[in-house]
Amino acid sequence: MKMALSVVMLFLASLCCAQDITGIWRGNFNSSERMLDMFNLENKYKFEVQIEQLKGNELNGVTYSYKTTVFYGKATADGSLNKKTGEVKLRELKTVEVRMAQNSYACIMTCYLKYSRNGDDEFLEGTYVSYGEKDSSFCGKGTVFLQKVSTSDFHKEPFLVRRSIEQQQREMLAANTPKKKPAPTGKSSVKTTTPTKPGTKKPLSAQPNLARNNPVKPGTGNNNPPSTGSAKNNPPKTTPRKDSSTAIARNTPPRPKPPVKKEEPAAPNPSEKTSIPNLAKADTPQTKKMAPVTIVPKVLVNRENELVKTINLSSREVLINIYDNGTIDHDTISVYLDKKLVVSKQMLTTTPITVRFTLDDDNEYHELVMVAENLGDIPPNTSLMVVKAGDQNMEVRITSTEQKNAVVAFRYKKPA
Repeated sequence: MKMALSVVMLFLASLCCAQDITGIWRGNFNSSERMLDMFNLENKYKFEVQIEQLKGNELNGVTYSYKTTVFYGKATADGSLNKKTGEVKLRELKTVEVRMAQNSYACIMTCYLKYSRNGDDEFLEGTYVSYGEKDSSFCGKGTVFLQKVSTSDFHKEPFLVRRSIEQQQREMLAANTPKKKPAPTGKSSVKTTTPTKPGTKKPLSAQPNLARNNPVKPGTGNNNPPSTGSAKNNPPKTTPRKDSSTAIARNTPPRPKPPVKKEEPAAPNPSEKTSIPNLAKADTPQTKKMAPVTIVPKVLVNRENELVKTINLSSREVLINIYDNGTIDHDTISVYLDKKLVVSKQMLTTTPITVRFTLDDDNEYHELVMVAENLGDIPPNTSLMVVKAGDQNMEVRITSTEQKNAVVAFRYKKPA
């Protein structure tokens, strides 16, 4: 029997709000088996779904189910969306990755969900039933809660990467496509030639002025230029262009240049100020201290770096202890402080991995990056960070994967 949805979410849900549910959805599912409740056993599993909405409102995707070292499974899925009601049916088809305890068997789920929205937050809530993958035996039922998120605890499936690239290409095309200008109106936009006076013939060639300068006498029948004799009798009046300065130079003899006296440098007056020391300082850049160049490791460039938390501290001395968060499942990590390696490939256990540093006057801000070298027996890589600075003590739970690093920032604030 399907369990009723939350009353609050019913008021927030819209009957026709689900337009495209493509993306990453993360949350949990709870088993409603009474036997587990009787023995006070944890019945909550983490649940991540990556969905692609196809044409015709059909769905394609994968699911991730995990619970510490007890179980981890990845399955392919399909389903459908009813845009009018916001109802979603998601059916796991088969497991493609599975890790579980001995004497256990994998089950696949069918989820009956309802889409809802509250501001910018989107949700899928409902129920599920599960059956054994091999023998179709009943495995149990329960409730499901998912919220749409931007990042995955694992990695984005190829169909989501393709969708993201296509969206970026559409945005770039829209940004680079010039807007169409409205068609110009009015007489000035239509007439582009100079109107001719009535009775004036349009010139047939592009050189009408040349023909006027060399007219042909009637009856000669040729276009040769006038003879040399006629040219002598009627020489063309031409005025040579002369530079006025040149003409003056021809009529006036050049004046001898006065001898140039070599001026001796004046003796420095000790009472006068000079700017030579300042110029010397400006011309000697080698005296400036060059900032050291930090080479960023590839693992910090090739993976996504997600800021988990920013911690404000009133003490400059910081001590950090890092433990495995829960059951020891052979997680291995490396730690970078301000892009410099301080812990290399150490396994998380009950014995802390220790990092110390100081928030000094020159640098009051530091970033600690947790890099997963492997995912242990059960992904993702999880750890517990205990921070101690003066009288301040706090805990930060961290999750990192082979695609995403976890970043914790530390900032010094002087006590009031």
